[in-house]
Amino acid sequence: MVAGVKPYVQLAEARLADGTVFSLHKHDGRFYLKNDGRELMSTRMTYSEQLMAELGCAGIADGRSGRPAHPRVLIGGLGMGFTLKRALEVVGHPATIEVAELMPEIVEWNRTFLSEHNGPVLEDERTRVFQGDLFECLAKYGKHSLDVLLVDIDDGPDMLITEGNSRLYTPSFFSKVREVLKPEGCAAYWMAHPTPAFEKKLVRAGFRVEAHPAKPHEKSKKPRHCIYVARSK
Repeated sequence: MVAGVKPYVQLAEARLADGTVFSLHKHDGRFYLKNDGRELMSTRMTYSEQLMAELGCAGIADGRSGRPAHPRVLIGGLGMGFTLKRALEVVGHPATIEVAELMPEIVEWNRTFLSEHNGPVLEDERTRVFQGDLFECLAKYGKHSLDVLLVDIDDGPDMLITEGNSRLYTPSFFSKVREVLKPEGCAAYWMAHPTPAFEKKLVRAGFRVEAHPAKPHEKSKKPRHCIYVARSK
């Protein structure tokens, strides 16, 4: 080891049934979540995930005229908790924010290791955790029962983290999203990079779509990611 260079320390590891390995690491005071050794996200770069919460929840923000009496938000993917934390800050009280997370280990990491960064967001009275996949969770919602859906599970349709995530980009999934969203509601997708073909799919599925370039870090010079906000036509 080079003198003065702090090592990466692996804190925990979890494996999906298909063999996909997720691991949590800490280095120089920051946390890193990896997928099969590839960095997915870190506490060094949280800007785009927070931006997705801000864009998706803008219509139900605390203090906004016409805000629902009790907004309901569903987040697909807990990750490192950045999106949940910002959504809680934006929507205010009262509200319900449910997070669908497939891996119980990631939920536990947020309650333990990552609470150092985000605080006790999972203990907030507005937070609900659904341990399972987003598709199962979404099936619980009836017609026009959801104000906002935030999808932060994948890097994009051409960069799938797991093969099962391909369902996020299908006409049947888009149809279910349109069914559960209130007429004035919206769905926001986080993408690792701009994906025009995905935007066209949303338009064909009956959505009005806004594409928002997103920097990985607040001080980044150029946007790298993209947030797609979709509303029913």
